[in-house]
Amino acid sequence: MSQPLLIEHDDGVDRVMLNRPDSLNALDPALIDALNVYFQGLQRNRDTRVVVLKGAGRNFCAGLDLKAAMARRAGQQEPPGVTESLDSQRRIADIVMLMRRCPQPILSLVQGAAAGGGFALALASDIRIATKSARMNCAFIKLGLGGCDIGTSYFLPRLIGVSVASELILTGRFIGAERALAVGLVSEVVDEDKLDAAAEPYVDAMMTASPVGLRLSKECLNMSVDAGSLEAVIAMEDRNQVLCSRSEEFSEGIRAFLEKRKPVYIRR
Repeated sequence: MSQPLLIEHDDGVDRVMLNRPDSLNALDPALIDALNVYFQGLQRNRDTRVVVLKGAGRNFCAGLDLKAAMARRAGQQEPPGVTESLDSQRRIADIVMLMRRCPQPILSLVQGAAAGGGFALALASDIRIATKSARMNCAFIKLGLGGCDIGTSYFLPRLIGVSVASELILTGRFIGAERALAVGLVSEVVDEDKLDAAAEPYVDAMMTASPVGLRLSKECLNMSVDAGSLEAVIAMEDRNQVLCSRSEEFSEGIRAFLEKRKPVYIRR
């Protein structure tokens, strides 16, 4: 049986692939567990500085594997109770919380379907690049559930504004790649065969940053989104800049800039 999640580490970059292409990379218990374990393991990981997330085959992730879920429920005499249902729900939600808490920037490469939970994975990433075939939606409301699930009602209004977020959440309507680019949901739209290549300039730029500076920048962005005032944001920025300026990485960064070369940072 193939592994549901493939991880390739290459000199500071983790290339992570959802590996259930025959099921459109839908989230079954094995894949959900694998994602939780992986992102939990990043919390104190200093070897990985950037994460690139994509789906095997022609789709990113079609959300929860409903066929598998219904097959499990068919063998039960009674529907699951509240506690069991909440535990199951939280296991999926934990993934996006771990994605936001991990210090590494996450770049998602979205092709084909990114629906429901798959859309949530893309939203929880820091940067998104899409192919022309990409179609994303909050599928939950089409399934007899509420439209707000797995962090989508948190991420979408902050990324694209309340009006378009409301449209997507309340209707379950798909948003295609070109419109996603127009509203700022993705950074770039490329041809299908150019997706991996399109990621490289982003990865190279982030790998050129100092390791501690990159981690603190993601942390500060997360904090700033929910900050209560400009003063709170400035305080966080000041703290981060003072920390970075006292590191050996700052000295190397200045030398590299003056010598017109790429900096060479010691992993830490």
